[in-house]
Amino acid sequence: MISKYIKGRVYIFIDAENVFYAQRTVGWKISYEKLMQYLRHECGENIKCFIYSGKNEYNTKQQKFLDMLEINGYIVRTKVVKKIKNHIGGYKWKNNLDMELAFEMDDTRDKYDTAILISGDSDFATPIDRIKKAGKRIIVMSTRGHIAKELLERAKFIDLRKLRDKISQ
Repeated sequence: MISKYIKGRVYIFIDAENVFYAQRTVGWKISYEKLMQYLRHECGENIKCFIYSGKNEYNTKQQKFLDMLEINGYIVRTKVVKKIKNHIGGYKWKNNLDMELAFEMDDTRDKYDTAILISGDSDFATPIDRIKKAGKRIIVMSTRGHIAKELLERAKFIDLRKLRDKISQ
C-alpha cells in the first residue's frame, strides 16, 4: 500500500506515546513485530526505524516491551519519564520525546529520501516543512480522528485502520 509513495532510502520515526493513544481510539493494538514486517515488505530490508518512548525505570513490563522492539530491529530512543505535581496536589507522568524525534528527523535527512512519521501530533508540522524543503518525501501514518489537520495539509496520509489486517495483534 505505501510502496507506491516510497522513493529511495527510507527512515521511519515512531512517536510511541501518540501511537499508544491512537490504539485506544481505534480499539485494537498494533503488533510491533507485524508492523516491522509490513514496513520491510513495503519499503525494503534496509530501512531504519526509530521509535521514541518514555521510560519508567521501575516498570519491568515496559522494559520487556522495549527489549522486544530492539530484537525486532527498531532503534529505540528513550527518556526517563518525570513525575510532575499538578495544581490539585496529584501527580501525572510526563512522557514526551517530540523534540528528540524532530531533531533526529532533521539531523539525519541527508541519509534518507523518504521519511515516514507514525504520529498525528501537530508539533511535527514544522519539522515536516523542513524535510520537504530539503526535497524529501514525507508520509504520515496515523488514524483519522487522531491526526492534526496541519499534518494532513503537509504530507501523504496513510490511515493505520486500513492496515489492521496486516499490523494488528
